[in-house]
Amino acid sequence: MMRLVLQSLRQTGDLGRILGRMAERGDVILLHGALGAGKTTLARSIASGLDVPPECYVTSPSFSLMLEYPGRMPLYHIDCYRLRGEDDVEESGLMDYIVADGLTVVEWPDRLGGLVPAEHLDIRMDQAGEQARKVIVTPHGRRWLERMDALKAACGAASILVEN
Repeated sequence: MMRLVLQSLRQTGDLGRILGRMAERGDVILLHGALGAGKTTLARSIASGLDVPPECYVTSPSFSLMLEYPGRMPLYHIDCYRLRGEDDVEESGLMDYIVADGLTVVEWPDRLGGLVPAEHLDIRMDQAGEQARKVIVTPHGRRWLERMDALKAACGAASILVEN
């Protein structure tokens, strides 16, 4: 687990771009946090790190459930806010994108219940001021665990405060 302090929207963007550059095909990133915590802002920056073209503006897919963006690999941006649980997720067909050959970023992943894949990166975002955020990054499975040292180093290089 790694604790970060993001002091500004710029640092939120830096973290997202780092994650997007580090992403590999088949990765899943789960974004936790209250409304306004910065989940969609982080997802937008992850897209930038994946080289999603700027004309493909990343928005919250709350009403469409999932939006796909082109980049060096496909980005599947899923928002489960309007779903009630596992049954809704399965009926919607979203599991096809959660185990897809691209990067899947899920907002409101608590709605997935037991459908959360074993290999994923959990990111919890909490407001710590108007633009500041406290972030907890937790890897689950080998894929992200092996990249945590590189993630920590990249955050340090971007002047993102890594707490012990």
